[in-house]
Amino acid sequence: MASEETKAKKQRNEECIINSLPEDLIERIFLRLPVSTLLRCVSVCKHWHNFIRDPQFVVSHFQCAPRDVLLFFQQESISGEPYPSDAILIDEAWSPSTCAVPVIGPDDFLFGSCNGLLGLYTKASTIKIANLATGECLHLEKPAKNVKGDHFSFYSFGFHPVTKEYKITHFLGDCVEGRPHNKDRFSTIQVYTLGDEKWKDIRTPEALSLISVRNSGVINVDGKMYWLTEEMLASWQHAVMSFDLREESFAMIQLPAAREDHDYFGPRKFWIRDIDGKICIVTAQISRYGPKALAGELQIWTLDNTVEQQRWSQKYNIKNPPNYIPGPHFVHRDRILAQLCSDNVYAYELFGENFDVNLCKGVNLLDFSPRKPYNMQSYICVKSLVHLDVYKKAGIVHRPKQWEGWQLKKWETWKRRLSKLADLQCRMHKFEHHLLVCWPDCYY
Repeated sequence: MASEETKAKKQRNEECIINSLPEDLIERIFLRLPVSTLLRCVSVCKHWHNFIRDPQFVVSHFQCAPRDVLLFFQQESISGEPYPSDAILIDEAWSPSTCAVPVIGPDDFLFGSCNGLLGLYTKASTIKIANLATGECLHLEKPAKNVKGDHFSFYSFGFHPVTKEYKITHFLGDCVEGRPHNKDRFSTIQVYTLGDEKWKDIRTPEALSLISVRNSGVINVDGKMYWLTEEMLASWQHAVMSFDLREESFAMIQLPAAREDHDYFGPRKFWIRDIDGKICIVTAQISRYGPKALAGELQIWTLDNTVEQQRWSQKYNIKNPPNYIPGPHFVHRDRILAQLCSDNVYAYELFGENFDVNLCKGVNLLDFSPRKPYNMQSYICVKSLVHLDVYKKAGIVHRPKQWEGWQLKKWETWKRRLSKLADLQCRMHKFEHHLLVCWPDCYY
C-alpha cells in the first residue's frame, strides 16, 4: 500500500504542470515569488530544490527583489531605562512593518547590509553575518580582541560584483603605548573574505583620520569601499578615500571646489552617502547655537564615474534641512528620509534641484520616541536566498529558530505600552476634573 502511494505521488510530481513549462518561463514565475514562498517551494520536489538553490538564480532573484528601507535603532539607555537594539522595515508603499527583525539581537549593532545579508557587531568576541529573510546566522571571530575604543562604525561589509566575494573590513587604530587604540588615526585595514580561514592586514598609504570615519560614515558601491578623510590642502580640507575590494588597493578622490560659507553660521559638516548606487557627499554648516543642528542649505553632490574622468555635480540644494542625516542611505525612490523638530521620521518628496523641505509633501513613517534621533541608521535592503552554509568552515552557522519568531511584534508591544501611559494620563485628568467639580474649594 505504501509503495503504491509513493508511486502515485511520484507520478503526480512528474505530471506537475509547472515542470512541463520551459525553463525560462519557470524562472520568470519563481523570480516573482517572495523568499518566504520559495523557502516552502524547495521541499516540493528535487527539481524545484535544485532550481531555487542554484547560485545564478539566487543572484537573479535578489536583483529583481523589491528594495525596502531598514531603519535601525541601536541600544541605548533613556532616563535610566535600557532600550534594546531594534529595526523596522519600510516597504515600497512606505508602510512600516509591524513584524520584528529577529536576526538582530538586543545587543547587536548594524554595520552593513549587502544582498540581503546584514553585518552585525556584538560586544562579544564575534561578529555576525545574518540573512534577513531566512534567519541563518554566521558567527565569525573578530580580527582583534579587546581593542580599546573599538566601535561598530569601524566595520564595513561589501560585495564585489565580479569576484562574487563578500568582504568585511575593519579600521584598526594605531597603537598607543604598544596596544591598538581606535581613537584618532589608523594605518591598517583588516580584511576578511567570507569563506577564508583568517583576516589579513592591509597597510594604508599613510596614517588616516579615524575620527572622520566615525563622523562621516562608510559606503560600499560597485565593489569599492569609500570614506572621507582629512586633507588640509584639498578643497573643503577633505578628500574621499577608496579601497578596491578586489585589488585591495587605495585611491584618493578630490572633492568639488569649495564655495564660500556664510559667516553667521558655524563650521561645515560632511557625510558620505550612497544614493541610487552613486557616491554622494552631503554637506551643510551647523548652527552656532546648537552643534547638532544644521543651518543654511544642505548640498548633495554626486560623483559621475566615466571612462575618461570623474566629475562631481550638485544634485540637490535643500533649504531648511533636517537636523540629522541618517546613513548610509537617506534618499530612496525620490524621497529623502528626515527627522525635523519632532520625534517622527518623515519621507519627503524631492522636487527638482532646489527646494525647501518645509514646503514638500511628506509621509509620516513612524514615531521613534523615546529614542534619540542621532542613533538611527537607514539602509536599503532586500530579502534574498543567499545561503550561509557555504561559508561555515570559517565560522559557526546557526539555523533560524521557529518560524513563530518572525511573528514577534516589538513595535506593537511598544505601542501598547504607550497606549497604557496615555490611558493612565487620561484617567488622571478625569480624576482631577472630578475633584475640581466636586471640591472646588480645595483648589482655591
